[in-house]
Amino acid sequence: MQTRILICDDSAMARKQMARALPQDWSTELLYAGNGLEALDLIRQGQADLLLLDLNMPDMDGYEVLDVIRQEDLPVMTLVVSGDIQPEARKRVISQGAIDFLKKPVKPAQVAELLEQFGLYQPNPFAPQPDRQGAGDAAPFSVGLSDFLQEVANVAMGQAADLLARLLDTFVRLPVPKITTVYRSELSMVLTASAQQQDTYSAVCQGFTGAGLAGEALLLFSDSSVKDMARLLGYGDPDAETVEVEVLMDMSSILFGAFLRGVGEQMDIHLGLGQPMVLGRHRRVDHLVEHHNRRQEKLMCVEIPYRLEGYDIRCDLLVFLTEESIHQLETNLPFLTG
Repeated sequence: MQTRILICDDSAMARKQMARALPQDWSTELLYAGNGLEALDLIRQGQADLLLLDLNMPDMDGYEVLDVIRQEDLPVMTLVVSGDIQPEARKRVISQGAIDFLKKPVKPAQVAELLEQFGLYQPNPFAPQPDRQGAGDAAPFSVGLSDFLQEVANVAMGQAADLLARLLDTFVRLPVPKITTVYRSELSMVLTASAQQQDTYSAVCQGFTGAGLAGEALLLFSDSSVKDMARLLGYGDPDAETVEVEVLMDMSSILFGAFLRGVGEQMDIHLGLGQPMVLGRHRRVDHLVEHHNRRQEKLMCVEIPYRLEGYDIRCDLLVFLTEESIHQLETNLPFLTG
């Protein structure tokens, strides 16, 4: 008897990784959903025995899906598979009815061990190898550069958030990373569109390079958030100028280091970091990136707004990859995605 498995993740890269991580001697029927609404439709139709659920998705995230499953008492077991590795994230999904939590990127041995623990799978070395395309749907395995970078950023974002959450003893609300292609001269328009009206920002940037990749990480920190962050970090007078600079440099060190390390680990490369530099303080966003406006180079931008639950703290991480890096990744994409 086949086990019907529904993999719900907005990333084609993640769906591919999850399908490949399932035991090869397990008789399964695979279905896929790109968001929570699609997953719930399939579950309500009785098409899934086990749901493998991501947390960070547009329209309806994994937490909301778990709430609906519990409210409607839908007959499906749910295993959360997420890049959000904060202890609080695991605690919350278990309280909402998930049987357990696996962190991305998943490892086949861990998946098999967990499935066996819950009585869903028993190793069978004599079983025929199943077709992992499943349900005749090959679309989830078509992975482009933007989708690849989104999933890599999703995992790295979760690692950085975990470090921040442990340091501040709080919960970090994570978004779906936004991937866009822009020219340097367009950055001020892109950033101004996402910034809060009538607020000024301070910014820190830091270059990175390694294995044919190069770029710049930029941290935008709203001025209205600095005092709250200083208190959370346990600093002295939050109005002192030296404390403000400390907040900027410490936050950039935490987020840049953890995020870029997470990216490097997934690509099996080492990214060296340059010296961080304060671009400006108490300025409009368009003024902070004036130095970009004179160049026409195409960039790929990863945008991640970090938000701390219970605080009005706005901290946006942006990572820009150079045009040469984009070409390098496009060339290596078949090897990176397997």
